[in-house]
Amino acid sequence: MALRNVAERGEIGAGAFAYGKRRAEPRRVILIVSSAGSVSERLIEATEREFPWVLVEQVDDVDAACRTFSHPVSLLLVDIGLMKDVEGASTRILRLHPQSLTAVIEPHGHGQNSSFAEILGSPLVRGMLPMNVKLDVWLSVIRLMLCGGAYFPPELMLQASRSGPPLPSHNGVSAGARIEGDGVAELTARELQILEMVSRGLQNKLIAAEFRLSEHTVKIHLHNIITKLGAHNRTEAAARYRNFQDRKSSALKEFRSTI
Repeated sequence: MALRNVAERGEIGAGAFAYGKRRAEPRRVILIVSSAGSVSERLIEATEREFPWVLVEQVDDVDAACRTFSHPVSLLLVDIGLMKDVEGASTRILRLHPQSLTAVIEPHGHGQNSSFAEILGSPLVRGMLPMNVKLDVWLSVIRLMLCGGAYFPPELMLQASRSGPPLPSHNGVSAGARIEGDGVAELTARELQILEMVSRGLQNKLIAAEFRLSEHTVKIHLHNIITKLGAHNRTEAAARYRNFQDRKSSALKEFRSTI
């Protein structure tokens, strides 16, 4: 049994290394703003093992987060109790970490419901990551956020929509819409073709050459795609496309199984 576990860990490690090498991801930082020990070392180690190009740093307060790190900060995970402090320092945070997506975590069992609407309405916070989820769920949400995607727990979204006024929106798109649909199906055929190539990591110049378009035309298409999806950038738009394709594939498999 012990040898098997070692082998399985080796396979997972090798797979993660191969994935990181294949993607040639630049080094990035996940910055946790919370008291020391609030996020377990096991969770941090699992995150760094799953994403070999990521370094996880932890600081105790918002002021300590307002500095440069060894690599660009791509994800800022903030204790829910420090949300006000983070919003107060939003100008500094955006200037020092322009590529970062900010999400709140709840490491100390604070009540979520009382502040959930406030979190959704925050102009800075674009996600919420509960600490009581399984490791595979945690890693999946981290992966989505590293791709620029927003995440809020579906059960809390449903509860908020039933018990209160319409949910606040980000970038003109309601929070509920991000859960129910991503708008990919509404894109034109050409927009879908371009988004598919973006999801494969191709740059505008190569996309333009593939479709015999000018780079300016490709940029216009991308602007329209991002606007229609309510995304913040091409990375998030590509993540929405991959999620759409995964759901479509799962639905097709389920349909075939019933025939």
